[in-house]
Amino acid sequence: MNKVTSTTAEAVASIPDGARVMIGGFGGSGAPIELIHALIDRFRATGSPKNLTVINNNAGNGSIGIAAMIKAGMVAKMVCSFPRSSNAEAFNEKYLAGEIELELVPQGTLAERIRAAGAGIPAFYTPSSYGTELAEGKPTEEFDGKMYVRERWLKADVALIKGQKGDPMGNLTYRLAGRNFNPLMAMAADRTVAQVAELGEPGSIDPEQVITPGIFVDTVVEVPEPQQEEVLVRTGVVY
Repeated sequence: MNKVTSTTAEAVASIPDGARVMIGGFGGSGAPIELIHALIDRFRATGSPKNLTVINNNAGNGSIGIAAMIKAGMVAKMVCSFPRSSNAEAFNEKYLAGEIELELVPQGTLAERIRAAGAGIPAFYTPSSYGTELAEGKPTEEFDGKMYVRERWLKADVALIKGQKGDPMGNLTYRLAGRNFNPLMAMAADRTVAQVAELGEPGSIDPEQVITPGIFVDTVVEVPEPQQEEVLVRTGVVY
């Protein structure tokens, strides 16, 4: 039951080429920067993993985190809602050069596709995107006089998420808005790796405060002073 690993490098060591990787966070809030950078370090050292499909709310900012993954050439496809955020040059350059694929998903639909995968629901209907290019090729149906688009669940091989406090069994809490996509992604992936700012003993988290139960988490690593994406971008850090 002890799911703790000692380093971020060990935590991401088994992610293979071509994996579908969900990465938590809403912008920098709840983004597992240390896990992402450990994955980049592994790529620079070994050339793997590559050809990844990354699922996130956006396509990264500046030269750190997901943007650094894209710049390094690790990412073959982005599935996200906001590919062009305030400082998304890494994605823009790769996309315009035809070196990365984009699947654009409305934000609410993205969240529900991930939630549906975790709940075992293979498809659902939503009015979002009806009549737009995003609905092309997808089944539609009318309910009570309104048209809906059928969307499929969204699964991943691995989820990289960030919690506030965890225990050796993988139970997690989150800090404020850092919760965002993280609990959903933990449920929708075959394997979940979580970094936490504080690692307590079994029983140190009140059961009523647990947001992600340990059944959805496979690996936990403690990162006592996690970095914040926005701070790194503002200070011009290049990873």
